[in-house]
Amino acid sequence: MSSPKQTRVALVQMQCGTEPEKNFSRAVEFIRDAAKQGAQIVCLPELFRSQYFCQTEDHGNFALAEEIPGKSTSTLGELARELGIVIIASLFEKRRAGLYHNTAVVLDADGKLLGKYRKMHIPDDPLYHEKFYFAPGDLGFQAWQTARGKIGVCVCWDQWYPEAARLTALRGAEIIFYPTAIGWHPAEKKKFGAAQHSAWETIQRSHAIANGCYVAAANRIGHETPAHGAGIEFWGQSFLAAPSGEIIAKASVDREEVLTADVDWEDVDRHRTHWPFLRDRRVDAYAGLEQRMLD
Repeated sequence: MSSPKQTRVALVQMQCGTEPEKNFSRAVEFIRDAAKQGAQIVCLPELFRSQYFCQTEDHGNFALAEEIPGKSTSTLGELARELGIVIIASLFEKRRAGLYHNTAVVLDADGKLLGKYRKMHIPDDPLYHEKFYFAPGDLGFQAWQTARGKIGVCVCWDQWYPEAARLTALRGAEIIFYPTAIGWHPAEKKKFGAAQHSAWETIQRSHAIANGCYVAAANRIGHETPAHGAGIEFWGQSFLAAPSGEIIAKASVDREEVLTADVDWEDVDRHRTHWPFLRDRRVDAYAGLEQRMLD
């Protein structure tokens, strides 16, 4: 069991089917299982209520969206209060007709909706047609003081951007959660799969090192196929990295599981003191970062 200086984190790695209510019920059971294992913060994967619908551009998929706060946040809030845990959940937010976001919510241990983060970086790649569905986030990068520690949340494609991790850390986050839905295109897996996964893991471990914080990525598993095409084989391998960049817990490639590990909050202070990257930043010399390209 965790000590007062530690918090047990759980990452839910699950397969998502075609029935949203069934996915939601299964997620609730995973959360309960995590709590039984002593977890105090539980993070679900990206858009867990449905299969990854962004593989196709289909107006019918907007029916999957919901208001925030709404039914999902109410149910999860009650669960958080019952179990005394913090829950991070990724939802398809309907702000109003024609305006939708890929949004992560943070529910505190008292059940209150502490805040939400709207995914800032929106991809548009083969089988990842998110720009069709989501407007870019407009809430900025944030951190929240929860009952179980100060956390930040970004979402999936945000993982590749050091600016996102840095600004979240500068807000005070001591652990950054990344609800995720990433995998291989089956036709590319043999040639590029190992390199793609290595890059994904490496960039996030570098965020932990550069910012002296923990990084946690909760991915889904399973091969999801749209009406046409080979689909995406989600690669699982959810993990928690320490401020040193060391992976202290890692899930499997193809199994549903609740991955748990203890976060030592003093380790954040120790790394930020001994590796003072935040102290030595040349904030006077970074003009230009706000531009897309420099001549």
